[in-house]
Amino acid sequence: MSTIESVLKETRSFAPIDAFRQNATLSGMEAYNTVCERANNDYEGFWADLARELLSWHKPFTRTFDGSNAPFFKWFDDGLLNVSYNCLDRHLDQHGDKTAIIFESDDGQSTPISYRSLYEQVCQFANGLKKLGVEKGDRVVIYMPMTVQAVIAMQACARIGAIHSVVFGGFSAGALRDRIIDAGAKIVITANEGMRGGKTVPLKATVDEALDAGGCDSVEKVIVQKRTAGNTPMGARDIGWDELTAGLPLDCEPTWVEADHPLFILYTSGSTGKPKGIQHSSAGYLLGAANSFRWAFDYKPDDVFWCTADVGWITGHTYICYGPLAMGATQVVFEGVPTYPDASRFWSMIERHKVTTFYTAPTAIRSLIKLGADLPKQFDLSSLRLLGTVGEPINPEAWMWYYEVVGGGRCPIVDTWWQTETGSAMIAPMPGAVATKPGSCTLPLPGIMADIVDESGAPVELGNGGFLVIKRPFPSLVRTIWNDADRFRKTYFPDEFNGQYYLAGDSAHRDEDGYFWIMGRIDDVLNVSGHRLGTMEIESALVANPLVAEAAVVGKPHEVKGEAVVAFVVLKGPRPTGEEARKIAAELKSWVAHEIGKIAQPDDIRFGENLPKTRSGKIMRRLLRSIAKGEEITQDTSTLENPQILDQLQEPA
Repeated sequence: MSTIESVLKETRSFAPIDAFRQNATLSGMEAYNTVCERANNDYEGFWADLARELLSWHKPFTRTFDGSNAPFFKWFDDGLLNVSYNCLDRHLDQHGDKTAIIFESDDGQSTPISYRSLYEQVCQFANGLKKLGVEKGDRVVIYMPMTVQAVIAMQACARIGAIHSVVFGGFSAGALRDRIIDAGAKIVITANEGMRGGKTVPLKATVDEALDAGGCDSVEKVIVQKRTAGNTPMGARDIGWDELTAGLPLDCEPTWVEADHPLFILYTSGSTGKPKGIQHSSAGYLLGAANSFRWAFDYKPDDVFWCTADVGWITGHTYICYGPLAMGATQVVFEGVPTYPDASRFWSMIERHKVTTFYTAPTAIRSLIKLGADLPKQFDLSSLRLLGTVGEPINPEAWMWYYEVVGGGRCPIVDTWWQTETGSAMIAPMPGAVATKPGSCTLPLPGIMADIVDESGAPVELGNGGFLVIKRPFPSLVRTIWNDADRFRKTYFPDEFNGQYYLAGDSAHRDEDGYFWIMGRIDDVLNVSGHRLGTMEIESALVANPLVAEAAVVGKPHEVKGEAVVAFVVLKGPRPTGEEARKIAAELKSWVAHEIGKIAQPDDIRFGENLPKTRSGKIMRRLLRSIAKGEEITQDTSTLENPQILDQLQEPA
């Protein structure tokens, strides 16, 4: 394999400002390096100390790590604990009246919920699940809107040792059915409808469609929260949330489980092939969630944290349902979308709720630039002290806008690299220690042994791209793929690396300072005339053009070059057509050639009013590859926020 070439040149760097560094949890590079050295010198002792410091144990563990059945690693496996206890009960004596969640509904109503109230609602619902016969190890599928009840349902499952599997509320009946069948779910929890951008989402009707299609024989009951006034038919298998919990006690003794007892299954949302049920443990996962929340977001007890993700994705699991609650934080939970009732919704909410830490996706940032780059200046964002990004690499120009316009040049940006499979952030700047660079996720968290290797597993030289791997197992790592251990081994610990390294599936390179730069998924690497190019770098060059709000790059077969570069572009202004589109396309091709070289110049540029995204903001690149190749789209498009965009993108400039 020739190395993957890095063509992105970014030289800007921003050291932590003194006021932030002085009060940081990890203050200065010396402190960061000291913690990393401790992890390097005594890896098991490092994680054992963190597990004792951050988690409350019913029965303390005596064995930190068991790698005898690699890659099916175990952590703290002879200890007993309960995840819900760690998120709720242990805060009650000193902080029971502290606000756990500020819930803002789609229509703008705001409701604060204390730790004591959240505890009582979780316990009451857990008692409802027990009344229906749910026991330790049973699977419960949660298909709900982004409401507090979704968090309550997840915590209630954890409280009684049931294994939850949250399915994002935008998935189709077919996708939901596949996940119910694979998990063997005993219960489905849903709402009559969801609210999103002023419109209703028919959740209960979708559940009925999924179950009525057959094959879901394991399901005994469907619990339905009445979220809206909509009239939804209820059948023999259905029971209302309020009906189920009426009169039940507000206390529920936690079920103490083994450290490696499965906490949840979360299915990856690939548009081809059978979804992978990523199975996470209880103790190791929670340790990763709590510790990364503390370090990467420099958590302080008076923070108001806001992660804009949906609990249907791993980001919502780790940085809404589990990490912040385990640390006793106050957080915002938001039901709606950033553009309703207008594009100032995020900035208005930050002002009203005095948000200190704001964590969102690059796709959301780029969309908000397009819809109103000056809007943040109309709001008081002075409460912010830290910004974060998640989900994909952030283009340097979007990073700079985020830093200067939203953060006022005073807030560190924590660009986090991690995955559903890793459970918590792996590479991200410790904001009081590490200087940031636009577009780089910088350095690994202490205890995370990341590297970049070639196809034989040998480290590549600085500046060269290769496979991003993690060389030692860590507590929050996926334990297996549900019902498919062989696929787990082959996917994440392949024979090519002698089964030793966790293969992330991303390409990356490191610069002269050792900083990591994610270049895209390995299967998104383009082979153009013998040059292996990461798509993210070409996208960054396009977005650096003042006309461009967002771009996605894929490849299509080319008889001479092997692959040709196809770019799908969203401009800051209206979508161009005809001669205007051809003129702008020519300008952008020249721009890329000038910025990073002719080898990366797109052969084909298509314009759309947006890119095809799931409702979580994830760009569906498989669809773009099909469009680029002129293939008929056969993938499931039901999760798209904007399916009409596909027609626009099929028109060449």
